[in-house]
Amino acid sequence: MNNPFTLENKTILVTGASSGIGRAVSIECSKMGATLIVTGRNEQRLEETYNQLNNGAHRKIVADLRYEEQIEELISEINELNGIVHCAGIVETVPFQFVTSLKLKEIFEINFFSPVLITQKLIKYKKLKKQSSIVFISSTAGIYGSNVANSMYSATKGALNGIMKGMALDLAPQSIRVNSVCPAMVDTNILSDGRITEEQLKEDVKKYPLKRYGRPEEVAYAVIYLLSDASVWVTGTNLLIDGGRTLI
Repeated sequence: MNNPFTLENKTILVTGASSGIGRAVSIECSKMGATLIVTGRNEQRLEETYNQLNNGAHRKIVADLRYEEQIEELISEINELNGIVHCAGIVETVPFQFVTSLKLKEIFEINFFSPVLITQKLIKYKKLKKQSSIVFISSTAGIYGSNVANSMYSATKGALNGIMKGMALDLAPQSIRVNSVCPAMVDTNILSDGRITEEQLKEDVKKYPLKRYGRPEEVAYAVIYLLSDASVWVTGTNLLIDGGRTLI
């Protein structure tokens, strides 16, 4: 039986695979038959992700993508890919009045420059096969709205979606598709690190018509669609996953 959503015979690189959405994407893609190359900077947590992958010839590569030399080392260990999912990213909650050049550089380095440079180098070294799919994990922030003290994060996601559309045009002659997934709030460890109080979370979730935040695996299902042959005519798209949040 034909299944256009299968990822069998596809090798996928997932960055930021050691936790949250990156971990969920890795696990769910492995269930769909993909061969995974997972990378992250925390060796122990990356090992935890690796151990949850379905059987296959998967690989794990520890790399800190803030440093270009480690990006080069990562790319040197890759042969050919059918897809990339850029999940690595950080959130920095700072009111605009307290934004500094150092904080801007740090968040842009991880959220924007790293995924863009990784992709550019993979294409330059001809490691992305024709008809590959590139997926950026973006956000509703910076595209559909923002939040208080979230201007820097929103700026990185706005930039990411802008370059994604240009990349989609430039890479179309090679049949390489480029898209982004734009979740609203997703229930990951970011929500439990103390930056947002329990009271704030309870109040915020009321703004969602479906009355809950998303789950990491639900974002992963959208990523699987964009990686699979089910979306071969989809490029330059922001796929919104927000539980109806932007309807209000």
